[in-house]
Amino acid sequence: MNGSVRIRPMSQADLEAADRAHRLAFGTFFGLTDPAKFRGDAEVVRTRWRTDPTACLAAELDGKVIGSALGMDWGSVFVLGPVTVLPELWGRGAARQLMDGLMALIAARPATTLTALFTHPQSTKHIRLYESYGFMPQGLIGVFSKPVDATPAPAPGTSYSHLTAAEQERALAECRAIAAASYPGLDLTREIRAVAAQRLGDTLLLIEGGAIGGFAICHTGAGSEAGSARCFVKFAAVRPGASAAFTRLIEACEMWAASVGAGRLIAGTNSGRRAAYKMLQARGYRADLNGLAMHRPDAPGYDRPDTFVIDDWR
Repeated sequence: MNGSVRIRPMSQADLEAADRAHRLAFGTFFGLTDPAKFRGDAEVVRTRWRTDPTACLAAELDGKVIGSALGMDWGSVFVLGPVTVLPELWGRGAARQLMDGLMALIAARPATTLTALFTHPQSTKHIRLYESYGFMPQGLIGVFSKPVDATPAPAPGTSYSHLTAAEQERALAECRAIAAASYPGLDLTREIRAVAAQRLGDTLLLIEGGAIGGFAICHTGAGSEAGSARCFVKFAAVRPGASAAFTRLIEACEMWAASVGAGRLIAGTNSGRRAAYKMLQARGYRADLNGLAMHRPDAPGYDRPDTFVIDDWR
């Protein structure tokens, strides 16, 4: 290949090539026999582009898409990545060009007060790259999972999909308030709507005293970020210090996972959220993978001991 890499907004026509580059990059990084089968029938590139096309970039060389950079706009928090490039082009500067594009994109979003990412603690190359953009290492991210009890039981509370349109708007407002209690301006509205619109799973709503006391955005099935026979808790939260509500929310996720036939539940969190981290371990969750959280600016964000939030940012 000759010429220079061009960074541009990702379009729908780019999705197949971007997905291929994403799988090959991670499959190669993890040493898979067939890198193209990384994450099986789970999707990341397509789901995130459909959720917010303005937060996704493509890298093009000689008219072909050779990589991508994805982002998730959560109000005051922008989750950056993953950034991927075809393995045969590693070391030629395309990842840095994608990062330049992402940083410009984030700078144009004035509501963002924290930019965060997940990287691999064993990769000094990746850590150096992100440090050069002002990101600083923070806590360990445990990507936990456990087998699901095959006997389904009714989950407490309700779910977003079972509400009327008016009820959904009220629920979104309550979920924004819960998220903002952990970090000002944190807003998962876009993710909740995307799960409903793309039929990726559902958002569970824990009812406490007649109001929503917690919520969990859950993916399941082929084409979601979970994949077949799995439930992935993309984000879940209760108010800081509400440990009993957090336990009930986890139980609701487990019950819902059983009801949809998922054999395994994936729920990650940051070690800085000490109580949440230890509670998952106490319930039998074990780390399948550890990641490193990096923040810009160098601040804890919502990775605090009393914060009960599930997410892993991959």
